[in-house]
Amino acid sequence: MKQNAFTAVLIIVAASVSFSFYFFYMGNQPKDSIWHAMYEGGPLVAVLITLIIMVFAYIIERTIALGKASGKSTMTDFVKSVKEEIETGRIDSAIEKCDQHQSSLAAVIRAGLEKHKELVAKNVTDPDKKTASLQKAMEEATQMEMPLLERNLVAISTIASISTMVGLLGTTIGMIRSFSALATGGAPDAVGLSRGISEALYNTAGGIFGGIIAIVAYNYFTTRIDGFTHMIDEAAFYIVQTLATRSEKVNA
Repeated sequence: MKQNAFTAVLIIVAASVSFSFYFFYMGNQPKDSIWHAMYEGGPLVAVLITLIIMVFAYIIERTIALGKASGKSTMTDFVKSVKEEIETGRIDSAIEKCDQHQSSLAAVIRAGLEKHKELVAKNVTDPDKKTASLQKAMEEATQMEMPLLERNLVAISTIASISTMVGLLGTTIGMIRSFSALATGGAPDAVGLSRGISEALYNTAGGIFGGIIAIVAYNYFTTRIDGFTHMIDEAAFYIVQTLATRSEKVNA
């Protein structure tokens, strides 16, 4: 629900800013200025500006969110510190370190540590059963974290497609106007021809620009999340093995 509210507010704000900028600023600039030339591209220019504002907003939001998901220190140092606590039998201290780190990785490891405490309380000694339970707990925690990491990626990829299509629509409309100007009886309408070509070119440029930014952002965040997920899987396996080794020493 919060995500839908964020998207709705972003659309309203971005559209208000872009259309206000288009009608009240670009439209009132001198005719020989670049802004007025872009204004001649038609209302679809405002739509493209809206999409570009939205993709930059999503980029900022994802950058901040993934930065928080990485935690307050490097993952390598965090995993090492948790491992040291486990090896000395201080499970509660390891859980506290997870709470302090405040990362997706910490949430996954914390789920495994909590499950370990639960199994110890139930006197579960079968190593295979304990390992399977720990792995399941961490896998479930990872599945809970993934939607948070991948949030808004669909919106970014959608903007990449929509931006290109809107630009193509503006190009088509501009070319229609250009040919309409050429089709007039007598001498061609030079003003109408230039406006049509201007509309086509500016919409093409805006659509390509918005599409490029969205595609690059989507690929960057997808790659970063894939690496993040790989790190979580490796760290979870490492912690499970550490807990299993610790249990064997205790039971020996």
